[in-house]
Amino acid sequence: MALHITGEQAADELLSDDAFALLTGMLLDQQVTMESAFAGPEKIRSRIGSIDPETVASYDPEAFVEVFKQTPAVHRFPGSMAGRVQALAAAIVEQWGGEASALWTRGEPSGAEVLARLKALPGFGDQKAKIFLALLGKQCGLTAPGWREAAGSYGDEGAFRSVADITDPESLAKVRATKQAAKAAAKAAKG
Repeated sequence: MALHITGEQAADELLSDDAFALLTGMLLDQQVTMESAFAGPEKIRSRIGSIDPETVASYDPEAFVEVFKQTPAVHRFPGSMAGRVQALAAAIVEQWGGEASALWTRGEPSGAEVLARLKALPGFGDQKAKIFLALLGKQCGLTAPGWREAAGSYGDEGAFRSVADITDPESLAKVRATKQAAKAAAKAAKG
């Protein structure tokens, strides 16, 4: 798989090659642009020398916050997001033997089971888990039975709703337009 989410070659290569980096990018994808969120794992890797879950989980928490604060920042909320990334890393180490891809490969799980595993992770609610499941199915070769149904509307073919649908600058523009239209509709509904 070759992902094209951030527009930065090194960041996209890391996302393509490292399951924990991809999972971390999804975790960081809130209240910042998708490109910035998914570039975060490369910033972490370049600053501490690794994005390995064990390294991240065992990193001194105060020093890890400082890693997030360096310019350019990993996230606009460095303290809380550094803690969430370390909690995610610890969960991957403790529950999955340090292998993030085991979430969607161990035991040949169904799409519904992968979704349940994702939702059990720190920082992954229903929507984030469904988007990540769609990303795995649409771009990462996941063939778990029922993944599209488990991902809900994010699994729809030809949809441009989330990071799962970004393959180039044109699809990024379509996803942005869809998100802006949804925000405008929600705002209009509030009156």
